[in-house]
Amino acid sequence: MIISWVFHLTLKKTNYKQMKKITQILLFTMIAASLFGAVKQDKKYLQWAIAVANSEMIHRPKLWQADFVARPKWDYTQGLVAMSFLKLYAETNNSAYFDYVHTFADFFVNENGEIMTYKLSEYNIDRLNGGKFLFDMYHYTKYDKYLKAIKNLRAQLDTQPRTDIGVFWHKKIYPYQVWLDGLYMGAPFYAQCAVEFDEPQASFDDIAKQFVLADEVTLDAKTGLNFHAWDEQKMEKWANKTTGHSPHFWGRAMGWYMMAVVDVLDCLPKNHPQRSQILDNFTRLTKSLIKWQDEKTGLWYQIINLPDREGNYLETSCTAMFSYAIAKAVNKGYLPKKYRAVAEKAFNGIVNTMQHNAGGTVSITNACSVAGLGGNPYRSGTFEYYVSEPKRNDDPKVVGPFILAGIELSR
Repeated sequence: MIISWVFHLTLKKTNYKQMKKITQILLFTMIAASLFGAVKQDKKYLQWAIAVANSEMIHRPKLWQADFVARPKWDYTQGLVAMSFLKLYAETNNSAYFDYVHTFADFFVNENGEIMTYKLSEYNIDRLNGGKFLFDMYHYTKYDKYLKAIKNLRAQLDTQPRTDIGVFWHKKIYPYQVWLDGLYMGAPFYAQCAVEFDEPQASFDDIAKQFVLADEVTLDAKTGLNFHAWDEQKMEKWANKTTGHSPHFWGRAMGWYMMAVVDVLDCLPKNHPQRSQILDNFTRLTKSLIKWQDEKTGLWYQIINLPDREGNYLETSCTAMFSYAIAKAVNKGYLPKKYRAVAEKAFNGIVNTMQHNAGGTVSITNACSVAGLGGNPYRSGTFEYYVSEPKRNDDPKVVGPFILAGIELSR
């Protein structure tokens, strides 16, 4: 695909000023040819992950720019990209991926383990995901400052506010609210701390409780899908006054949930009494989601169960997350091997929508920039709200999961 695109471009009449750009494109083509030509079918997935990662480093020379921010900010999106790059480094031994993350880490973390722009007082569970990659950084470098930073982030969980049933609030500014996103933001980090620091069994019990209860309070029994969020006090405008549920099944919320499960199970003891229930819930959600996978493209819609409603669209970030989570679940033996085809179809669907840029890079299109509930200006959680949020290319919430999916599918 890439080779034929470039050949078509070079066949056009060019002038001297265009030659530099054409040379860059041809160089990328030669690399792509070595990557995509004559490789085993399963290895093509890794090569697409590499192509996206290489493009990302060109589009955003500094990793902190990953979420299109004007100023550096410690946040979950940059952490997601950083983790995916370190996983790609482990897979390829290409030091460019490690250096990209290392520069980012050293920019934010000082010698005392203090993290620039991070404020514990905000009790924003998203910020914990920003530090998940620091475990790998510490293992690679043995720099004590990374270990100190991890412990500084871990301290947030000791006083993170909780709902009355014991699930962490998503943020201090969203009291008594459980968002599916929060499982991914906090639980895998919490679980890895429990392993690395040899924390008591109570930590694993608490982690498992987060999953079991969050699933319970967001589950829609009719569809087997999970609502984006739940308001324990049923006070928010977006909350159903009877159930506390938000109104819709947002794809990426369930994507975060599924990635959280497969990542936290790397740490949760195999004999933990609630491990089987967490897996049963994951399997149920997987089967429910498959019913809504677009047959033609392999993608999922922004609002999962309303494909025919005007304004809804095929969204790539949730698709990448589902691809990664399902592929990893198959590799780990959590799902039967037949489910691999679902993950492959999703991944290939994203590849088929990619944009090939004039500079020789590629971009993943049609990713929702952001979606939430409440706040100021107020986000109502209606269908119209979700489909009105901007779409953009190379959103970090698709770049990271796509790279991770490529790695899993190559195994």
